[in-house]
Amino acid sequence: MFDFDQYLGFLAFLTILTIGFWLMIFLLTFVIPYWIGGALMERLKEMRAEKKAKREAEAA
Repeated sequence: MFDFDQYLGFLAFLTILTIGFWLMIFLLTFVIPYWIGGALMERLKEMRAEKKAKREAEAA
């Protein structure tokens, strides 16, 4: 069936495959939405600050 070296290689392959799978699940469900949401919140704050500065400049 398998030599011992082939068995170790197969186990290494399965380990790397499993780590990659769970890393992709983690990135797609937590990191990327958190990143996009934070970027949108920051952009909205900047837009509000620009509008406020423009209103204050017009009023002065």
